[in-house]
Amino acid sequence: MTKQNYHIILADDDEDDQIFFREAMSETVSSVTLNTAKDGIELMSMLAHNLPDAIFLDLNMPFKNGQECLSEIKNNWRYKNIPVVIYSTSSNIDQINSTFKAGANLYISKPDSYLKLKIILKKVFSLKCEEYKPQPEKEKFVLKY
Repeated sequence: MTKQNYHIILADDDEDDQIFFREAMSETVSSVTLNTAKDGIELMSMLAHNLPDAIFLDLNMPFKNGQECLSEIKNNWRYKNIPVVIYSTSSNIDQINSTFKAGANLYISKPDSYLKLKIILKKVFSLKCEEYKPQPEKEKFVLKY
C-alpha cells in the first residue's frame, strides 16, 4: 500500500480494538486518516459518502457481519476495487477460505500484543499495490507477524 496519504476505514464493533488499532496506526503510518464503523450497516453507509484507500474489516459484528459486508463490497461496481483486509480474531481455515473466495485482499488474525499489531501494520503498508490487488495468490493471502 505504498502511498503518501491514506484514508482507511476500520469496521470493528469492539471499542477497545478500535482504540488499539488507531494508536498503532498513528505510530506506524505517518499520514493516515482513520475512520471507524461500529457495525456493517455503518460501514456501508460510510462507503456511500466517501471511498477509502482500504478497509480493515472485522468478521464478527452486529447487524451486518463482515462476511456480508465483504460480499456486498465486492459485488458492487463502485466499491469492488477497494482493498479489503480482513482483521479478525478468527484463524479458522473455513473463514479464511470463504473470505478469500469472496474477494478479500488480505487476512490478518488480530494480534495479541500492541507490538505485533505495529509489525503487521508496517507489513501491510509496505506492500506494493500489485502484491495484494486485485488479490494475491492464496499462499500470500494470510499475513503473519
